[in-house]
Amino acid sequence: LASYMPIRFYDQNAVLGWFYDISELRNFTTQLAHREKEFRRLIEYLPYGILIHQEGKVCLANQKAVQQFNAASAQELLQLPVLDLVHPDYRDVVRERAAATIEKGTSNPLIEEKLLCRDGTPFDAEVANLAVTFNGRPGSLVVFNDITERKRVDAQLRINANVFNTSLDGILITDHQNNILDVNPSFTVITGYSRDEVLGHTPNFLKSGKQDEQFYQNLWTTLQEKGNWRGELWNRKKSGEIYAELLSISLIRDAQGQVLHHVGVFTDITNFKNHEKELERIAHYDPLTGLPNRVLLADRMQQTLALSSRSQRLLVIGYLDLDGFKQINDSLGHEIGDQVLIEMAQRMKNVLREGDTVARLGGDEFVLLLTGYRDAQESLATLQRLLAQLALPVTLNDTPPVILSASLGLTVYPLDHSDPDTLLRHADQAMYSAKQSGKNQIQIYDPEMDALLRLQQEFRKRFQHALESEELFLLYQPKVDLPDGQLLGVEALIRWHHPERGVLSPQEFLPQISQTHLDSQVGEWVIAQVFTQLDQWQAQGREIPISINVSPHHLERPNFIHHLTNQVLAHPIVPPRLLNLEILETLSLDNIQEVGEIIRSCRDLGIGVALDDFGTGYSSLAYLRQLPVDELKIDQSFVRDMVSSATDRAIIQSILSLASAFGCRTVAEGIENISQYRLLLELGCQAGQGHHIAYPMSADELIHWKPTFSRPDRETGSPPTS
Repeated sequence: LASYMPIRFYDQNAVLGWFYDISELRNFTTQLAHREKEFRRLIEYLPYGILIHQEGKVCLANQKAVQQFNAASAQELLQLPVLDLVHPDYRDVVRERAAATIEKGTSNPLIEEKLLCRDGTPFDAEVANLAVTFNGRPGSLVVFNDITERKRVDAQLRINANVFNTSLDGILITDHQNNILDVNPSFTVITGYSRDEVLGHTPNFLKSGKQDEQFYQNLWTTLQEKGNWRGELWNRKKSGEIYAELLSISLIRDAQGQVLHHVGVFTDITNFKNHEKELERIAHYDPLTGLPNRVLLADRMQQTLALSSRSQRLLVIGYLDLDGFKQINDSLGHEIGDQVLIEMAQRMKNVLREGDTVARLGGDEFVLLLTGYRDAQESLATLQRLLAQLALPVTLNDTPPVILSASLGLTVYPLDHSDPDTLLRHADQAMYSAKQSGKNQIQIYDPEMDALLRLQQEFRKRFQHALESEELFLLYQPKVDLPDGQLLGVEALIRWHHPERGVLSPQEFLPQISQTHLDSQVGEWVIAQVFTQLDQWQAQGREIPISINVSPHHLERPNFIHHLTNQVLAHPIVPPRLLNLEILETLSLDNIQEVGEIIRSCRDLGIGVALDDFGTGYSSLAYLRQLPVDELKIDQSFVRDMVSSATDRAIIQSILSLASAFGCRTVAEGIENISQYRLLLELGCQAGQGHHIAYPMSADELIHWKPTFSRPDRETGSPPTS
């Protein structure tokens, strides 16, 4: 750095010059300019707003500050009073912090302030400032960041957390694999499971089993396609109680669309469903009997008529009225009348099938809808059984037994191809015809079916006459020990000596009287005849056990054990062990407990019980477990083809194994030839009967009967030589 000036030097003009070496200063200045340039470039790239102010005025602002203050450019901010950018509520604080920073050269910690955009809009910011030297003078560098959105999110999260914890709805959050990450307190209240018990598990443990797998597949398909699912389902609480819930499931995805979480929100709607069900019941069901009312009947008729048209099956419409109900109401009062109606309604429901309908129109009038019949005759047995049940005495507390009957009118669609109202009117007309014809009967609107019913009624009247006129008689078929061929006892078989048709087998008349009062009358007649025969043989010094078949209808009659006990007492010289009752294996499982009690009562009397036609039912093992029987009779349908059929042999082997396991004797029915006899003996069957051994015979013939049938030799397997 040089400087020159003119001077006089020794009285001469001269130039005075001086200079300084500024190389180091030039280097420093250059470095300083470079650093300032780097500094400015640095603050431009920082993700925070940067301001420098001196003497209360802004002297530097980066681009982020321009954006956050919503200014047009940095120039708009320069030379602005820094307090103009601060909310009035915070200016005193800022002034004090700036003074402390500049005067004392100290830094101030991070605080929250409210700053002002250029349009006056406030925003929340985190602010820190520190002392700097800028352009050779002290100043304050301010670093700030807009936290308005963060505070909004924090506030929303607090609200969400509060909602999550206080919501009355159950909430569960799972990961993308459906493992539970969190549940709220209401989840615990509703389900009974604590948070710790469910974390890390899938919600599958809540399943009630009332929805099938297809339901859940459809749920997940909808959820994946639409991102949400809403519907009703049934789940199970920790206590085992099943509850209904209204569930909403939503997917939470990331920016790439990948599923992060599932959020389920549900409400316990069990009370609502129960209330809905109650309203449905009130609207569609009779409040006294619980049967469908007129409204529901009309809907059921439309459905069943459409079903009958599609399936080409018959629909039987019945109009039923109780005989003598008005007298009960008048004499015993409406309260007793109501109890009678309830009992009658229950009996009708018990007799009809699950798909059938019985509705109450009012008073003592009922309508029946019986569906799915191929021909009208199929329904008659059910309807006759229905009338028989309604005719049984009704026993109520503190009143003598009430005896009623019912008149039933029928019409059949599409034989009667009318509309619903006309069908009911036709059935009603037939019901009045039944009342006029003497009550307690069925009248058919359709002439063809009416003739069939009259034919059946005539047959039963004729059979009643046969029972009273001693046209029935018993034959006895020997039952022998298979290993040694000795007589073990006989089975009593009923026959009808019809004056015109000759001797009829049971298959020709017993099905016609099944489930009627004649069924029980025949059963009681057989028991009385058998005890009389045992009495005679006992007097002759012979003890021949007799087995008799007992129908389910007879066995389940309330007075069955009472009648049997009276017969035992009336024949004191007959050991009760000589009587064996054979009951069908196809008895209904619904009554198995009651049947078990009846069998135990028989055994208490000393009378044995066998299961007849064993293997033809659907629940043989269940019967053996619950019924204390002494003997199993292998049905002849298995014996008939056992020599040629491996399947039938396997069934017989299974029956023999079951009998052995439960300690029962085995008797094979229908042995027709020596091959069957030999194979049964090899399989270990104990006893048998059939035409190869002996045909049914009279009691007198039985006395003189000797076992002359051929039987295999146990060692060689061939018939023994005579």
